[in-house]
Amino acid sequence: MRRFLLFVVSLVFFPGLLRSQASDTAQALTKKGWNFGVLPAISFNSDLGFQYGGLVNFFHYGDGYRYPSYDHSFYLEISRYTKGSGLFRFAYDSDQLLRNMRLSVDASYMPEQAIDFFGFNGYDAVYQANWVDDTHPDYRSRMFYKHKRNMIRLHADLSGSLGLTGLQWAAGLELYDFVVGSVDIDRLNRGKDEADQLPSLIDEPGLFEYYQQWNILPQEELNGGVFTGIKAGLVYDTRDFEASPSKGMWTSLLFYAAPKALSDLDEGFSRISFTHRQYLSLIPRKLVFAGRFSWQSRLGGHVPFYAQPLMITTRLLGAYSEGLGGQRSLRGVMRNRVVGDAIAYANLELRWKIVEKKIFNQNFYLATNAFVDVGQVTRKIAVSKAFDQLPDEFLTFNKSDYFKPDSEKPHWSAGLGLKLAMNENFILSADYGRTFDRQDGESGLYIGLNYLF
Repeated sequence: MRRFLLFVVSLVFFPGLLRSQASDTAQALTKKGWNFGVLPAISFNSDLGFQYGGLVNFFHYGDGYRYPSYDHSFYLEISRYTKGSGLFRFAYDSDQLLRNMRLSVDASYMPEQAIDFFGFNGYDAVYQANWVDDTHPDYRSRMFYKHKRNMIRLHADLSGSLGLTGLQWAAGLELYDFVVGSVDIDRLNRGKDEADQLPSLIDEPGLFEYYQQWNILPQEELNGGVFTGIKAGLVYDTRDFEASPSKGMWTSLLFYAAPKALSDLDEGFSRISFTHRQYLSLIPRKLVFAGRFSWQSRLGGHVPFYAQPLMITTRLLGAYSEGLGGQRSLRGVMRNRVVGDAIAYANLELRWKIVEKKIFNQNFYLATNAFVDVGQVTRKIAVSKAFDQLPDEFLTFNKSDYFKPDSEKPHWSAGLGLKLAMNENFILSADYGRTFDRQDGESGLYIGLNYLF
């Protein structure tokens, strides 16, 4: 709720958007030169502390001839929690810097003191909500389904036309450096009253610690690793406008390889990804149907557990590209709830542009979106054998509290969103989704930039 209030407060940056005296955008203003939008980030989490920071997105439209398309986009986001988590990201995007090519660059550092870890294969990995509820008699720890992860990510993505209308090539180089481990309970407990402190991992191990004891997580992966990813593929794009299409389609087929020679992994891996997006204008300039279907699968090798949630994309559209579950895939479902060797998901949206206005020499519009999201593991990670072979000293617990084979099925969520756009490209977004099954959590509220796709 705090983040939603901040989204409303951010309207201060766009005063008078809905004033009746503001002029209608029957003829949108053509923007030239530089333009920018700002969004603050201030919140509080009882375990992670206070969050402070914000983001700014600069756009350069050149002489305005191509508006609303931009020549260059520079994005900077810095936010931090007082107990160590944070996000430090720079992104650049342009189809004008290099001749006949589009270049997208991302450099990010993401320290996370407590990232979600629910196991593998969706519903096969049981989620016990009571274990993280400190008001319930069965409470164990608010950190039971968490572990620590610091990630450095460097992306350089290129694309260009193949000479046929809409048909493009796409390629990219990625570097990931992961440092993972158990949650630093002592750090999170600093400054807390004794009654509010988290139990130690000795008294209450989390799922991450149990998976280590049970040898489900390989020893060589427990501290993280470094790897380089190479991707290449084809894209077919007929959208009328990238930031908020009203018609057309976007389809991609990508191949991804993380060779052993370019990593510190014991074994490299490869993947394939297919994505199709479709946009239909139901009422011109008002109502649009948007749909996305995506599938991704391991082709060969072994994907380390910390890299399993990563999604293959032609270029990053936001700070996080992980799933399934959370802001970029299944809204309302807990982040990384659905992890497998192959996954498929779909998003369906109706997008209604409520009002368009010209204010202070800027083009604004307010829109809403209703959505349904669904996803599922289509090929599972081999963990059943590990559970079946647990030694006797681990059989004092009820295995069905942690693992129920053959339980995986579609994960559903639905919700509503609100969008506030300035000059078509800077789109403040709030999406609220609720799950259909309590095994996926209850709901999620996401504040950020841009439509989901």
